[in-house]
Amino acid sequence: MIEPIVLLPGMMCDARLFEPQIRALSATHPVMVAPITQGQRIEEIASGLLDALPQKFALAGLSMGGIVAMELLRRAPDRVTRIALMDTNCLAETPQMAANREPQIIKVKAGKLAEVMRDELKPNYLAPGPQRPSVLQTVMEMAQTLGPEVFVRQSRALQRRRDQQPTLRKIRQPALVLCGAHDALCPVKRHVFMAELIPHARLAVIDDAGHLPTLETPDAVSDALREWLEQPYVLR
Repeated sequence: MIEPIVLLPGMMCDARLFEPQIRALSATHPVMVAPITQGQRIEEIASGLLDALPQKFALAGLSMGGIVAMELLRRAPDRVTRIALMDTNCLAETPQMAANREPQIIKVKAGKLAEVMRDELKPNYLAPGPQRPSVLQTVMEMAQTLGPEVFVRQSRALQRRRDQQPTLRKIRQPALVLCGAHDALCPVKRHVFMAELIPHARLAVIDDAGHLPTLETPDAVSDALREWLEQPYVLR
Protein backbone atom coordinates (compact mmCIF):
# COMPACT_ATOMS: atom_id res chain seq x y z
CA MET A 1 0.00 0.00 0.00
CA ILE A 2 1.28 3.46 -0.93
CA GLU A 3 0.29 5.70 1.94
CA PRO A 4 -0.60 9.35 1.40
CA ILE A 5 1.70 11.59 3.45
CA VAL A 6 0.17 14.50 5.35
CA LEU A 7 2.63 17.22 6.40
CA LEU A 8 1.68 19.77 9.08
CA PRO A 9 3.79 22.96 9.13
CA GLY A 10 4.84 24.93 12.19
CA MET A 11 3.44 28.20 13.51
CA MET A 12 3.23 30.89 10.78
CA CYS A 13 4.52 28.44 8.17
CA ASP A 14 2.98 26.96 5.03
CA ALA A 15 4.00 24.41 2.38
CA ARG A 16 7.28 26.26 1.78
CA LEU A 17 8.54 24.74 5.04
CA PHE A 18 8.45 21.30 3.38
CA GLU A 19 9.30 22.24 -0.21
CA PRO A 20 12.45 20.04 -0.37
CA GLN A 21 10.61 17.06 1.16
CA ILE A 22 7.66 17.46 -1.19
CA ARG A 23 10.08 17.27 -4.12
CA ALA A 24 11.90 14.29 -2.62
CA LEU A 25 8.87 12.21 -1.61
CA SER A 26 6.27 13.05 -4.27
CA ALA A 27 7.88 10.69 -6.78
CA THR A 28 6.73 7.71 -4.73
CA HIS A 29 3.88 8.97 -2.47
CA PRO A 30 0.93 11.31 -2.66
CA VAL A 31 1.96 14.30 -0.52
CA MET A 32 -0.42 16.79 1.07
CA VAL A 33 0.35 19.84 3.22
CA ALA A 34 -2.56 20.62 5.54
CA PRO A 35 -2.93 24.13 7.00
CA ILE A 36 -3.15 24.56 10.78
CA THR A 37 -4.44 28.12 10.52
CA GLN A 38 -8.07 27.73 11.56
CA GLY A 39 -9.32 27.56 15.14
CA GLN A 40 -8.22 28.94 18.49
CA ARG A 41 -7.70 25.55 20.11
CA ILE A 42 -5.54 22.62 19.01
CA GLU A 43 -8.63 20.39 19.31
CA GLU A 44 -10.58 22.67 16.97
CA ILE A 45 -7.77 22.69 14.38
CA ALA A 46 -7.51 18.89 14.50
CA SER A 47 -11.26 18.38 14.24
CA GLY A 48 -11.44 20.58 11.14
CA LEU A 49 -8.55 18.74 9.50
CA LEU A 50 -10.00 15.27 10.01
CA ASP A 51 -12.88 16.10 7.67
CA ALA A 52 -10.43 17.07 4.91
CA LEU A 53 -7.73 14.41 5.23
CA PRO A 54 -7.60 10.97 3.55
CA GLN A 55 -9.19 8.04 5.34
CA LYS A 56 -5.72 6.69 6.22
CA PHE A 57 -2.42 8.56 6.03
CA ALA A 58 1.16 8.82 7.24
CA LEU A 59 1.44 11.94 9.39
CA ALA A 60 4.44 14.22 9.92
CA GLY A 61 4.36 17.52 11.81
CA LEU A 62 7.01 20.08 12.71
CA SER A 63 6.84 22.32 15.79
CA MET A 64 3.19 23.42 16.18
CA GLY A 65 2.41 21.00 13.36
CA GLY A 66 3.73 18.22 15.59
CA ILE A 67 1.43 19.38 18.39
CA VAL A 68 -1.55 19.20 16.04
CA ALA A 69 -0.32 15.81 14.79
CA MET A 70 -0.40 14.43 18.34
CA GLU A 71 -3.98 15.65 18.73
CA LEU A 72 -4.98 14.03 15.42
CA LEU A 73 -3.41 10.80 16.65
CA ARG A 74 -5.26 11.07 19.97
CA ARG A 75 -8.59 11.59 18.19
CA ALA A 76 -8.24 9.19 15.27
CA PRO A 77 -5.46 6.65 15.93
CA ASP A 78 -6.91 4.17 13.42
CA ARG A 79 -6.55 6.67 10.57
CA VAL A 80 -2.84 7.38 11.15
CA THR A 81 -0.61 4.66 9.68
CA ARG A 82 2.68 6.12 10.98
CA ILE A 83 3.77 9.27 12.81
CA ALA A 84 6.79 11.60 12.57
CA LEU A 85 7.20 14.32 15.21
CA MET A 86 9.84 16.93 14.38
CA ASP A 87 11.20 19.74 16.56
CA THR A 88 8.09 19.77 18.72
CA ASN A 89 6.87 19.46 22.30
CA CYS A 90 4.41 17.01 23.83
CA LEU A 91 3.92 19.03 27.03
CA ALA A 92 1.29 21.63 27.86
CA GLU A 93 2.28 25.27 27.68
CA THR A 94 4.02 26.53 30.82
CA PRO A 95 2.40 29.53 32.56
CA GLN A 96 5.50 31.61 31.79
CA MET A 97 5.41 30.83 28.07
CA ALA A 98 1.66 31.47 27.96
CA ALA A 99 2.20 34.85 29.61
CA ASN A 100 5.06 35.70 27.23
CA ARG A 101 2.69 35.35 24.28
CA GLU A 102 0.42 38.18 25.47
CA PRO A 103 2.74 41.11 24.60
CA GLN A 104 3.46 39.44 21.26
CA ILE A 105 -0.27 39.26 20.49
CA ILE A 106 -0.71 42.94 21.43
CA LYS A 107 2.17 43.96 19.13
CA VAL A 108 0.87 41.88 16.23
CA LYS A 109 -2.61 43.37 16.59
CA ALA A 110 -0.92 46.79 16.43
CA GLY A 111 0.60 45.97 13.04
CA LYS A 112 4.02 44.78 14.17
CA LEU A 113 3.96 41.18 12.90
CA ALA A 114 7.32 41.47 11.14
CA GLU A 115 8.95 42.86 14.29
CA VAL A 116 7.54 40.07 16.46
CA MET A 117 8.61 37.40 13.99
CA ARG A 118 12.13 38.82 13.86
CA ASP A 119 12.32 38.83 17.66
CA GLU A 120 10.77 35.36 17.97
CA LEU A 121 12.83 33.66 15.28
CA LYS A 122 16.12 34.77 16.69
CA PRO A 123 18.94 33.30 14.62
CA ASN A 124 19.95 31.14 17.59
CA TYR A 125 16.89 28.98 16.91
CA LEU A 126 18.73 27.89 13.76
CA ALA A 127 22.10 26.21 13.36
CA PRO A 128 25.01 28.47 12.44
CA GLY A 129 25.96 28.36 8.80
CA PRO A 130 25.55 29.98 5.39
CA GLN A 131 21.98 28.75 4.98
CA ARG A 132 20.66 30.72 7.97
CA PRO A 133 19.82 34.05 6.22
CA SER A 134 17.87 32.35 3.42
CA VAL A 135 15.93 30.17 5.89
CA LEU A 136 15.03 33.23 7.97
CA GLN A 137 13.93 35.06 4.81
CA THR A 138 11.64 32.16 3.88
CA VAL A 139 10.16 32.18 7.38
CA MET A 140 9.46 35.92 7.19
CA GLU A 141 7.79 35.50 3.79
CA MET A 142 5.55 32.69 5.07
CA ALA A 143 4.53 34.78 8.09
CA GLN A 144 3.67 37.79 5.94
CA THR A 145 1.54 35.56 3.70
CA LEU A 146 -0.44 34.14 6.62
CA GLY A 147 -0.88 37.48 8.40
CA PRO A 148 -1.66 38.75 11.91
CA GLU A 149 -5.01 37.00 12.45
CA VAL A 150 -3.40 33.59 12.01
CA PHE A 151 -0.62 34.57 14.45
CA VAL A 152 -3.19 35.45 17.12
CA ARG A 153 -5.24 32.26 16.58
CA GLN A 154 -2.19 30.01 16.65
CA SER A 155 -0.82 31.74 19.76
CA ARG A 156 -4.10 31.16 21.58
CA ALA A 157 -4.15 27.52 20.51
CA LEU A 158 -0.63 26.97 21.81
CA GLN A 159 -1.44 28.65 25.12
CA ARG A 160 -4.33 26.23 25.72
CA ARG A 161 -2.79 23.00 24.46
CA ARG A 162 -2.98 19.78 26.45
CA ASP A 163 -0.23 17.48 27.69
CA GLN A 164 0.05 14.65 25.14
CA GLN A 165 2.25 12.24 27.10
CA PRO A 166 -0.62 9.72 27.41
CA THR A 167 -1.08 9.85 23.61
CA LEU A 168 2.60 9.07 23.00
CA ARG A 169 2.53 6.08 25.34
CA LYS A 170 -0.29 4.53 23.29
CA ILE A 171 1.40 4.83 19.89
CA ARG A 172 1.79 1.49 18.13
CA GLN A 173 2.49 2.83 14.64
CA PRO A 174 6.01 3.24 13.21
CA ALA A 175 7.22 6.45 14.84
CA LEU A 176 10.06 8.87 14.10
CA VAL A 177 11.13 11.59 16.54
CA LEU A 178 13.46 14.01 14.78
CA CYS A 179 15.13 17.25 15.79
CA GLY A 180 18.03 19.55 14.98
CA ALA A 181 20.95 19.38 17.39
CA HIS A 182 20.96 23.20 17.63
CA ASP A 183 17.22 23.59 18.35
CA ALA A 184 17.06 25.94 21.36
CA LEU A 185 13.26 26.16 21.25
CA CYS A 186 12.54 22.41 21.45
CA PRO A 187 15.87 20.97 22.63
CA VAL A 188 17.28 17.51 22.00
CA LYS A 189 16.61 16.32 25.57
CA ARG A 190 12.88 16.94 25.04
CA HIS A 191 12.95 14.70 21.98
CA VAL A 192 14.87 11.98 23.82
CA PHE A 193 12.11 12.10 26.44
CA MET A 194 9.39 11.86 23.76
CA ALA A 195 11.12 8.97 22.01
CA GLU A 196 11.36 7.08 25.29
CA LEU A 197 7.60 7.47 25.82
CA ILE A 198 6.75 5.96 22.41
CA PRO A 199 7.11 2.19 22.06
CA HIS A 200 9.63 1.32 19.30
CA ALA A 201 10.22 4.97 18.30
CA ARG A 202 13.30 5.89 16.27
CA LEU A 203 15.16 9.04 17.35
CA ALA A 204 17.07 11.09 14.75
CA VAL A 205 19.16 14.10 15.76
CA ILE A 206 20.35 16.17 12.78
CA ASP A 207 23.80 17.59 13.58
CA ASP A 208 23.83 20.71 11.40
CA ALA A 209 20.24 21.86 12.00
CA GLY A 210 18.28 23.88 14.51
CA HIS A 211 14.49 24.31 14.82
CA LEU A 212 13.75 24.10 11.08
CA PRO A 213 15.76 21.14 9.73
CA THR A 214 13.41 20.65 6.77
CA LEU A 215 14.95 23.83 5.30
CA GLU A 216 18.34 23.85 7.05
CA THR A 217 19.37 20.28 6.19
CA PRO A 218 16.70 19.16 3.71
CA ASP A 219 18.48 16.06 2.37
CA ALA A 220 19.06 14.62 5.85
CA VAL A 221 15.40 15.11 6.75
CA SER A 222 14.17 13.62 3.49
CA ASP A 223 16.40 10.59 4.02
CA ALA A 224 15.06 10.13 7.57
CA LEU A 225 11.48 10.38 6.30
CA ARG A 226 12.16 7.81 3.57
CA GLU A 227 13.48 5.37 6.19
CA TRP A 228 10.40 6.04 8.32
CA LEU A 229 8.11 5.34 5.37
CA GLU A 230 9.88 2.01 4.80
CA GLN A 231 9.57 0.83 8.42
CA PRO A 232 7.34 -2.24 8.79
CA TYR A 233 4.15 -1.80 10.73
CA VAL A 234 4.48 -2.51 14.44
CA LEU A 235 2.26 -5.37 15.59
CA ARG A 236 -0.58 -3.98 17.67
